[in-house]
Amino acid sequence: MGWLDNDVALVTGANSGIGLAVVRRFLQEGARGIGVLVRSEKGADQLRGEFGERVTVTVGDVRDPDANDAAVAATLAAYGRLDTLVGNAGVWDYFAPLRKFADGHHVAQTFREVFDINVLGYLLAAYAAAPALRECRGSMIFTLSNAAFYAGGGGPAYVASKHAGVGLIRQLAYELAPEIRVNGVAPGGTATPLKGPESLGKQGAKLSEIPGFDEAVANAVPLGFMAQPEDHAGHYVLLASRTNSPATTAAILQSDGGWEVRGRPARKPRPE
Repeated sequence: MGWLDNDVALVTGANSGIGLAVVRRFLQEGARGIGVLVRSEKGADQLRGEFGERVTVTVGDVRDPDANDAAVAATLAAYGRLDTLVGNAGVWDYFAPLRKFADGHHVAQTFREVFDINVLGYLLAAYAAAPALRECRGSMIFTLSNAAFYAGGGGPAYVASKHAGVGLIRQLAYELAPEIRVNGVAPGGTATPLKGPESLGKQGAKLSEIPGFDEAVANAVPLGFMAQPEDHAGHYVLLASRTNSPATTAAILQSDGGWEVRGRPARKPRPE
Protein backbone atom coordinates (compact mmCIF):
# COMPACT_ATOMS: atom_id res chain seq x y z
CA MET A 1 0.00 0.00 0.00
CA GLY A 2 1.11 3.52 -0.77
CA TRP A 3 0.69 6.82 1.01
CA LEU A 4 -1.74 8.09 -1.66
CA ASP A 5 -3.88 5.03 -2.35
CA ASN A 6 -6.84 5.93 -4.58
CA ASP A 7 -6.12 9.66 -4.39
CA VAL A 8 -6.48 11.94 -7.41
CA ALA A 9 -4.19 14.89 -8.08
CA LEU A 10 -3.88 17.72 -10.57
CA VAL A 11 -0.34 18.85 -11.44
CA THR A 12 0.54 21.90 -13.52
CA GLY A 13 3.77 21.96 -15.50
CA ALA A 14 3.86 18.19 -15.35
CA ASN A 15 5.68 17.24 -18.54
CA SER A 16 9.24 17.71 -17.26
CA GLY A 17 11.40 18.33 -14.23
CA ILE A 18 9.87 18.33 -10.77
CA GLY A 19 6.31 18.16 -12.09
CA LEU A 20 7.00 14.95 -13.99
CA ALA A 21 8.81 13.48 -10.98
CA VAL A 22 5.78 14.24 -8.82
CA VAL A 23 3.41 12.55 -11.28
CA ARG A 24 5.57 9.44 -11.34
CA ARG A 25 5.92 9.31 -7.55
CA PHE A 26 2.22 9.92 -6.86
CA LEU A 27 1.32 7.01 -9.12
CA GLN A 28 3.93 4.84 -7.41
CA GLU A 29 2.31 5.74 -4.09
CA GLY A 30 -1.05 4.43 -5.26
CA ALA A 31 -2.76 7.46 -6.79
CA ARG A 32 -5.71 6.39 -8.94
CA GLY A 33 -5.17 9.06 -11.56
CA ILE A 34 -3.49 12.39 -12.23
CA GLY A 35 -4.84 15.36 -14.13
CA VAL A 36 -2.15 17.49 -15.72
CA LEU A 37 -2.07 20.94 -17.28
CA VAL A 38 0.73 21.44 -19.79
CA ARG A 39 1.40 24.10 -22.38
CA SER A 40 2.32 22.06 -25.46
CA GLU A 41 0.83 19.21 -27.45
CA LYS A 42 4.27 17.62 -27.57
CA GLY A 43 4.41 17.48 -23.79
CA ALA A 44 0.88 16.13 -23.71
CA ASP A 45 1.75 13.34 -26.12
CA GLN A 46 4.80 12.37 -24.07
CA LEU A 47 2.69 12.09 -20.91
CA ARG A 48 0.03 10.02 -22.62
CA GLY A 49 2.72 7.76 -24.07
CA GLU A 50 4.28 7.09 -20.66
CA PHE A 51 1.19 6.88 -18.45
CA GLY A 52 -1.77 6.07 -20.69
CA GLU A 53 -5.15 6.39 -18.97
CA ARG A 54 -3.54 7.03 -15.60
CA VAL A 55 -3.21 10.67 -16.64
CA THR A 56 -5.76 13.06 -18.07
CA VAL A 57 -4.07 15.84 -20.01
CA THR A 58 -5.27 19.39 -20.60
CA VAL A 59 -3.24 21.61 -22.93
CA GLY A 60 -3.28 25.26 -21.98
CA ASP A 61 -1.50 28.20 -20.38
CA VAL A 62 -1.51 28.48 -16.58
CA ARG A 63 -2.11 32.23 -17.01
CA ASP A 64 -5.49 31.48 -18.59
CA PRO A 65 -8.42 31.07 -16.18
CA ASP A 66 -10.27 28.92 -18.72
CA ALA A 67 -7.33 26.50 -18.99
CA ASN A 68 -7.29 26.00 -15.22
CA ASP A 69 -11.04 25.48 -15.14
CA ALA A 70 -10.76 22.97 -17.98
CA ALA A 71 -8.00 21.02 -16.23
CA VAL A 72 -10.06 20.68 -13.07
CA ALA A 73 -13.17 19.70 -15.04
CA ALA A 74 -11.26 17.08 -17.04
CA THR A 75 -9.77 15.58 -13.89
CA LEU A 76 -13.16 15.34 -12.20
CA ALA A 77 -14.72 13.84 -15.33
CA ALA A 78 -12.03 11.18 -15.54
CA TYR A 79 -11.65 10.23 -11.89
CA GLY A 80 -14.67 11.63 -10.02
CA ARG A 81 -12.80 13.62 -7.38
CA LEU A 82 -9.76 15.77 -6.63
CA ASP A 83 -7.61 15.30 -3.53
CA THR A 84 -4.49 17.36 -4.24
CA LEU A 85 -3.54 20.31 -6.41
CA VAL A 86 0.16 20.66 -7.18
CA GLY A 87 0.91 24.10 -8.61
CA ASN A 88 4.28 23.63 -10.22
CA ALA A 89 4.55 25.43 -13.58
CA GLY A 90 7.14 28.18 -13.42
CA VAL A 91 9.72 30.29 -15.20
CA TRP A 92 13.18 31.43 -14.10
CA ASP A 93 14.82 34.73 -15.04
CA TYR A 94 18.37 33.39 -15.44
CA PHE A 95 19.82 35.75 -12.81
CA ALA A 96 18.84 38.80 -14.90
CA PRO A 97 20.00 41.77 -12.77
CA LEU A 98 18.39 45.18 -12.78
CA ARG A 99 21.07 46.51 -15.11
CA LYS A 100 20.18 43.80 -17.65
CA PHE A 101 17.06 45.64 -18.78
CA ALA A 102 17.09 48.05 -21.70
CA ASP A 103 14.55 50.42 -20.15
CA GLY A 104 11.60 50.59 -17.79
CA HIS A 105 9.25 49.08 -20.38
CA HIS A 106 11.51 46.01 -20.51
CA VAL A 107 11.41 45.78 -16.71
CA ALA A 108 7.61 45.92 -16.76
CA GLN A 109 7.34 43.31 -19.51
CA THR A 110 9.56 40.83 -17.68
CA PHE A 111 7.87 41.48 -14.34
CA ARG A 112 4.44 40.77 -15.78
CA GLU A 113 5.55 37.59 -17.52
CA VAL A 114 7.37 36.16 -14.50
CA PHE A 115 4.68 37.11 -12.00
CA ASP A 116 1.84 36.00 -14.24
CA ILE A 117 3.33 32.51 -14.54
CA ASN A 118 4.84 32.10 -11.05
CA VAL A 119 2.15 33.80 -8.97
CA LEU A 120 -1.03 34.37 -10.98
CA GLY A 121 -0.80 30.84 -12.38
CA TYR A 122 -0.87 29.43 -8.85
CA LEU A 123 -3.71 31.70 -7.78
CA LEU A 124 -5.82 30.73 -10.79
CA ALA A 125 -5.18 27.03 -10.17
CA ALA A 126 -6.17 27.45 -6.53
CA TYR A 127 -9.38 29.24 -7.49
CA ALA A 128 -10.34 26.58 -10.00
CA ALA A 129 -9.54 23.62 -7.74
CA ALA A 130 -10.84 24.90 -4.40
CA PRO A 131 -14.48 23.74 -4.69
CA ALA A 132 -13.50 20.16 -5.54
CA LEU A 133 -10.78 20.07 -2.89
CA ARG A 134 -13.18 21.40 -0.28
CA GLU A 135 -15.58 18.53 -0.93
CA CYS A 136 -13.01 15.91 0.02
CA ARG A 137 -10.92 17.97 2.47
CA GLY A 138 -7.91 17.88 0.19
CA SER A 139 -4.74 19.93 -0.08
CA MET A 140 -2.80 22.33 -2.25
CA ILE A 141 0.98 22.16 -2.68
CA PHE A 142 2.96 24.84 -4.51
CA THR A 143 6.52 24.65 -5.80
CA LEU A 144 8.63 27.54 -4.54
CA SER A 145 12.43 27.81 -4.43
CA ASN A 146 15.28 28.65 -2.10
CA ALA A 147 14.81 32.07 -3.73
CA ALA A 148 11.56 32.34 -1.73
CA PHE A 149 13.72 32.98 1.34
CA TYR A 150 17.16 34.15 0.22
CA ALA A 151 18.71 36.52 -2.29
CA GLY A 152 20.92 35.17 -5.05
CA GLY A 153 18.65 32.48 -6.50
CA GLY A 154 17.76 34.58 -9.52
CA GLY A 155 17.26 38.18 -10.54
CA PRO A 156 14.84 40.60 -8.87
CA ALA A 157 11.80 39.50 -10.88
CA TYR A 158 12.17 35.81 -10.06
CA VAL A 159 13.20 36.26 -6.42
CA ALA A 160 10.31 38.65 -5.82
CA SER A 161 7.86 36.23 -7.44
CA LYS A 162 8.97 33.38 -5.20
CA HIS A 163 8.79 35.56 -2.10
CA ALA A 164 5.25 36.37 -3.21
CA GLY A 165 4.55 32.64 -3.32
CA VAL A 166 5.25 32.41 0.40
CA GLY A 167 2.58 35.00 1.08
CA LEU A 168 0.16 33.24 -1.24
CA ILE A 169 0.58 29.94 0.60
CA ARG A 170 0.11 31.55 4.01
CA GLN A 171 -2.98 33.52 3.00
CA LEU A 172 -4.62 30.58 1.25
CA ALA A 173 -3.88 28.34 4.23
CA TYR A 174 -5.59 30.92 6.44
CA GLU A 175 -8.62 31.39 4.18
CA LEU A 176 -9.21 27.77 3.21
CA ALA A 177 -8.84 26.12 6.62
CA PRO A 178 -10.11 23.82 7.92
CA GLU A 179 -11.30 22.11 4.74
CA ILE A 180 -8.13 22.51 2.65
CA ARG A 181 -4.51 22.33 3.75
CA VAL A 182 -2.10 24.56 1.79
CA ASN A 183 1.66 23.97 1.80
CA GLY A 184 4.76 24.32 -0.35
CA VAL A 185 8.07 22.74 -1.28
CA ALA A 186 11.11 24.94 -1.84
CA PRO A 187 13.79 23.15 -3.89
CA GLY A 188 17.25 24.55 -4.42
CA GLY A 189 19.28 24.27 -7.61
CA THR A 190 18.00 21.22 -9.46
CA ALA A 191 18.85 19.56 -12.77
CA THR A 192 15.65 20.50 -14.58
CA PRO A 193 14.89 21.90 -18.06
CA LEU A 194 13.36 25.01 -16.46
CA LYS A 195 13.01 27.67 -19.13
CA GLY A 196 13.23 31.44 -19.07
CA PRO A 197 10.91 34.28 -20.04
CA GLU A 198 10.28 35.28 -23.63
CA SER A 199 10.80 38.89 -22.59
CA LEU A 200 14.46 38.06 -21.91
CA GLY A 201 14.86 35.87 -24.99
CA LYS A 202 15.31 32.82 -22.76
CA GLN A 203 12.24 30.81 -23.76
CA GLY A 204 14.44 28.20 -25.45
CA ALA A 205 17.08 28.01 -22.73
CA LYS A 206 17.20 25.23 -20.13
CA LEU A 207 18.61 25.58 -16.64
CA SER A 208 20.14 22.11 -16.77
CA GLU A 209 22.21 23.12 -19.82
CA ILE A 210 24.00 26.07 -18.21
CA PRO A 211 27.72 25.22 -18.33
CA GLY A 212 29.10 24.50 -14.88
CA PHE A 213 25.78 25.06 -13.11
CA ASP A 214 25.71 21.63 -11.48
CA GLU A 215 29.24 22.06 -10.09
CA ALA A 216 28.45 25.56 -8.83
CA VAL A 217 25.37 24.32 -6.97
CA ALA A 218 27.23 21.33 -5.53
CA ASN A 219 30.02 23.55 -4.26
CA ALA A 220 27.61 26.01 -2.69
CA VAL A 221 25.68 23.69 -0.37
CA PRO A 222 26.78 21.55 2.58
CA LEU A 223 25.33 18.33 1.15
CA GLY A 224 27.65 18.71 -1.82
CA PHE A 225 25.49 17.69 -4.78
CA MET A 226 22.97 19.15 -7.18
CA ALA A 227 19.56 17.58 -6.75
CA GLN A 228 17.60 15.68 -9.37
CA PRO A 229 13.83 16.25 -9.63
CA GLU A 230 13.17 12.90 -7.97
CA ASP A 231 15.02 14.07 -4.86
CA HIS A 232 12.17 16.45 -4.03
CA ALA A 233 9.15 14.31 -4.91
CA GLY A 234 8.84 12.66 -1.50
CA HIS A 235 8.05 16.00 0.12
CA TYR A 236 4.99 16.36 -2.11
CA VAL A 237 3.87 12.86 -1.17
CA LEU A 238 4.19 13.68 2.52
CA LEU A 239 2.23 16.92 2.23
CA ALA A 240 -0.47 15.29 0.11
CA SER A 241 -0.94 12.39 2.52
CA ARG A 242 -3.87 12.83 4.89
CA THR A 243 -2.45 10.10 7.11
CA ASN A 244 1.08 11.47 7.40
CA SER A 245 0.55 15.25 7.50
CA PRO A 246 -3.01 15.86 8.74
CA ALA A 247 -1.95 18.71 11.04
CA THR A 248 0.31 20.49 8.54
CA THR A 249 -0.76 23.66 6.75
CA ALA A 250 1.03 26.92 5.87
CA ALA A 251 4.29 24.96 5.91
CA ILE A 252 7.07 25.15 3.31
CA LEU A 253 9.51 22.25 3.23
CA GLN A 254 12.97 23.34 2.15
CA SER A 255 14.75 20.84 -0.08
CA ASP A 256 17.83 22.83 -1.04
CA GLY A 257 20.87 20.96 0.20
CA GLY A 258 21.21 23.22 3.24
CA TRP A 259 21.24 26.58 1.47
CA GLU A 260 20.68 28.46 4.73
CA VAL A 261 24.07 27.23 5.95
CA ARG A 262 25.65 27.34 2.48
CA GLY A 263 29.33 26.88 2.09
CA ARG A 264 31.00 23.53 2.57
CA PRO A 265 33.20 22.43 5.43
CA ALA A 266 36.19 20.26 4.57
CA ARG A 267 35.18 16.63 4.29
CA LYS A 268 35.74 13.53 2.27
CA PRO A 269 34.14 13.41 -1.21
CA ARG A 270 30.56 12.17 -1.32
CA PRO A 271 30.51 8.47 -2.26
CA GLU A 272 28.97 7.66 -5.64
